[in-house]
Amino acid sequence: MILPRVYVALAIIVIALIFILIYFSGKKRRSRKLSPMAGIAFAFIVAGIVFGEDQLLGYSLIGAGVVLAFWDIWNKGQKKEEE
Repeated sequence: MILPRVYVALAIIVIALIFILIYFSGKKRRSRKLSPMAGIAFAFIVAGIVFGEDQLLGYSLIGAGVVLAFWDIWNKGQKKEEE
């Protein structure tokens, strides 16, 4: 039963490494802030990974995060069309 914990730990480490690489990339790019909805979606997805041992809870949290992320993307697209 230690194998699922290893997967969760690896997933968290990979996500952390991605953020570190993005943060320390030396390129000067136009900085876009994370919207509150995207932050909540990301938190739901991470919580789903952390609570992955209980499949119903884990998949529900991941699903909620994906739905919120798509909703945020759709709302941003609607705002661009208005401009």
